[in-house]
Amino acid sequence: MIHLHYYPGNASMTPHMVLRELGVPFELKLVDRAAGAHKTPAYLKLNPNGLIPVLVDGDLVLYETAAILLYLVDTHPAAGLAPAVGTPERAMFYKWLIWLSSTVQAMVPHYFYSDRMVAPGHAAGAAEVKAQAEAKLGTFYDQIDAHLASHGGPWFAGERFSVLDPYTLMLCRWSRNMHRPARTLPHIGPYLERMLARPAVQKVFEVEQLQVPVVRA
Repeated sequence: MIHLHYYPGNASMTPHMVLRELGVPFELKLVDRAAGAHKTPAYLKLNPNGLIPVLVDGDLVLYETAAILLYLVDTHPAAGLAPAVGTPERAMFYKWLIWLSSTVQAMVPHYFYSDRMVAPGHAAGAAEVKAQAEAKLGTFYDQIDAHLASHGGPWFAGERFSVLDPYTLMLCRWSRNMHRPARTLPHIGPYLERMLARPAVQKVFEVEQLQVPVVRA
């Protein structure tokens, strides 16, 4: 059975949603970040970076969100959560998946953990890092909004739901306390409402005990 090592609202949220969408048997393993469980020797054997998530499937131990998603779509091709290998659509899928991972998500720690990006005690520097990260993330959310507008379909890739959608929902959720949250953008707002209406997504919010966001007042 698949085991997903997770913490509520963390990057594990995306593979959790995908596993719910797939409807396959799996077990959640809570990694209590608040108690430092992600830095224990036992967890570091799974992921030496001390980051969440980790997916374990038999002898396979896998970390990095995008890698976990690729493994899940490749081992469950009938679910159709990614285009067929070797097609132009699959190439575009790779582009967006890597962009969400290495560009958008990679900027998020600069916003949430700006103090780690500067010398200890350099509060002014941390504030500047956070402000610059928020501004940069804002341009990424604008790009997502423009992409949704460009094809007019209900999902990130157009008419077809894919693992790009849970990833995008998670990244947009992380903007909830920014000055201009992603949900306020004209095309992302309705998109998030469609995502939040999906039973698998609702189940993840329930299990992880996360507040369901109000997209539009």
